[in-house]
Amino acid sequence: MSRIKFGKVFENVITRTEFPLKKARNILKNETVAVIGYGVQGPAQALNLRDNGINVIIGQRRPSPSYTKAISDGWVAGKNLFSISQAADKGTLIAYLLSDAGQVAVWPQIKKYLTRGKTLYFSHGFAVSYSRLTKVIIPGNIDVILVAPKGAGRSVRKNFLEGRGINSSFAVFQNASGKAKEKALAMGIAIGSGFLFETTFEKEVYSDLTGERGVLMGAIAGIMEAQYQELRRHGHTPSEAFNETVEELTQSLIPLIAENGMDWMYMNCSTTAQIGALVWKDKFRKAVVPVFKILYDRVKKGEEVKKVLIANSRKDYRKNLARQLKKIGQSEMWQAGKTVRSLRPENWKKSEK
Repeated sequence: MSRIKFGKVFENVITRTEFPLKKARNILKNETVAVIGYGVQGPAQALNLRDNGINVIIGQRRPSPSYTKAISDGWVAGKNLFSISQAADKGTLIAYLLSDAGQVAVWPQIKKYLTRGKTLYFSHGFAVSYSRLTKVIIPGNIDVILVAPKGAGRSVRKNFLEGRGINSSFAVFQNASGKAKEKALAMGIAIGSGFLFETTFEKEVYSDLTGERGVLMGAIAGIMEAQYQELRRHGHTPSEAFNETVEELTQSLIPLIAENGMDWMYMNCSTTAQIGALVWKDKFRKAVVPVFKILYDRVKKGEEVKKVLIANSRKDYRKNLARQLKKIGQSEMWQAGKTVRSLRPENWKKSEK
């Protein structure tokens, strides 16, 4: 483990150089990793583990779209694809990768298989950190670990296939065997993490819920809508409004930030953009700081979790979700985006063939 300086703060970080895949394989050689759930993270992590030579089985409800997907991905019923109960029974390291609400619902079924010597693995601290609400109470005789990729399952798989990796956090909640940490690190490397940084179950879920509701999804979607609508209100065309709000951000500026940071992106823009952005950056920060304070407080108190559990328990949850997402997709801004994307050079070059 290396002590890496991030700004003025030193953190514990594990890289693939100091913890190679060979070491991860050796640690996991006697484990049967039972991936419970084949929805978002399940497919990516299971396939990456399988490709890296780890013994993996899948536990998934049948019939379901996820079960059908597992079959199409090469998992074989009765060989390495089982019911949830069968996989939990057979597995020595149970990767509990159902949705947060799914973990709560299935917990009574899973917990009886968590016998002495087994390991319970999470990719989100939700169920454990909010046990008062989720009723996920961990037995004291097992290891409980976490590896949380900082990206969606599709990105975890895509980066792996491209020879890169999504960075992940790792944590140990319970160390019954004395070897929980090395198992967490081995799993992190085996699922293809770029590097691993240390956290706790609570800090992982607090940062994750804040990030999803904030910069990663909620805030950026809201800011885009506000700017697009203001431009349209002043007579700008949908194409112009979308390009100035979304297309330039995602296709030009975000890649520059990813390459060398925000300051480097600023240096590669016009002086007009630089001066204006530096002034308005502070105005936007001051405007949203109060919102983030409220958001983090709600996450820490479990108020956001209550909303999630209530929403997911409703029978019409998926119907309501589809309705809300349809509303977004059919909005003028994202219809304009669909057209803009179709006009990208890589798309019209395909049509020329």
